[in-house]
Amino acid sequence: MTEDQIIQAASGSILYILAAVLLIVIVFKGVKIVPQSEKFVVERFGRLAAVLGPGINIIIPFIDHVAHRISILERQLPAMSQDAITADNVLVQVESSVFFRILHPEKTVYRIRDVDEAIATTVAGIVRSEIGRMELDEVQSNRSQLTATIKQSLLEAVDDWGIEVTRAELLDVNLDEATRAAMLQQLNAERARRALVTEAEGKRRAVELQADGELYAAEQIAKARRIQADAEAYATGVVAQAIEDNGIEAAQYQVALKQVEALAALGTGEGKQTILVPAAAIEAFSDAFRLLRGRDT
Repeated sequence: MTEDQIIQAASGSILYILAAVLLIVIVFKGVKIVPQSEKFVVERFGRLAAVLGPGINIIIPFIDHVAHRISILERQLPAMSQDAITADNVLVQVESSVFFRILHPEKTVYRIRDVDEAIATTVAGIVRSEIGRMELDEVQSNRSQLTATIKQSLLEAVDDWGIEVTRAELLDVNLDEATRAAMLQQLNAERARRALVTEAEGKRRAVELQADGELYAAEQIAKARRIQADAEAYATGVVAQAIEDNGIEAAQYQVALKQVEALAALGTGEGKQTILVPAAAIEAFSDAFRLLRGRDT
């Protein structure tokens, strides 16, 4: 092989090598593999050309280039603290946190320079505005409603930035020492008032129950007296009917029977060993026995 042939062969090999290298560079520049958690913003001559999603993507080598690699994972801003004044002129310090993710990288890249700082500033303004419409008690009791309102306002504010706000949380609402002491004093006064009210209600309820018990007892006594009166009225009617049917003997019989019962009651008392019976009582016994014998015959 002559020297010229060797030079020609070497030149041809170099051309092949350069062509292979150029092909490799073209493939490297033209094929882009995008991870699942990212999106690539491609520019062509300084202008937006495309947004590449996850997977294998092909662009024009040496003309298109990846200008921005944007993570689409959800991210959390550091806890932010800002002062706010409520509707009743109480100074509070609010700690908040925001979770968001980028949905449209082309909007985020070309419409806002520092997205984290922009969101933090927007949240601070919304928190101050919303708390300024509420009194301190409402801020403490309606925290969930306040959080929902802040999230909705933030969604509307960052819509042009291609961002989705997933969560907005109020972590804490802090008060200064003077306000905290005043609230504690108010809380203690409210507890004392509730204790007094509870005690008064207990006493009133006890009086009502006692009155109800006395009323029930009076009703039962009245009912017993009415039954007793009905029984006596019935007995009197029976006696009257007997007198009407049998004449004066029935009346004498009832009187004698009552006298006997009265004497028997005297004899059943405790410690009464000796009973003095007047002569009239003996006659009553005799009349009663005589009437009884008369009724038996």
